[in-house]
Amino acid sequence: MFEKETQKTSPRDIETIIGPSVKVEGNFVGTGNVVVEGSVQGMLKTQQNLRIGKDAKVKADIQATNLYVAGEVRGNVKVSEKTELASTAKIIGNLETKALSVETGALLNGKCQMITEPKESNDKRAVK
Repeated sequence: MFEKETQKTSPRDIETIIGPSVKVEGNFVGTGNVVVEGSVQGMLKTQQNLRIGKDAKVKADIQATNLYVAGEVRGNVKVSEKTELASTAKIIGNLETKALSVETGALLNGKCQMITEPKESNDKRAVK
């Protein structure tokens, strides 16, 4: 979803935007694409894509399918697919993701764990 910051997501593809002047405290749970340009404190979870803008400040545990970070995140992050860190990104916390792209200048201060697909059993036998 986020190949480059210049390729913005279409507004009709975004379900929720937390604007620059908005401060959210508590648990935020969604099913669609989310863009954060303001401040979030607590927990942030979406079943789709999450974009953290350059001036955003997130102090929360995060779960998403894909994640693009250009701002600051303080908390543990779990991403089931791809994480992209822009040169201005700052993550203080552990990161768990399947794929990771990091631009020069990004800061990741925590443990990074690359997840893989669960292995299927070689012993698949049809039972009749």
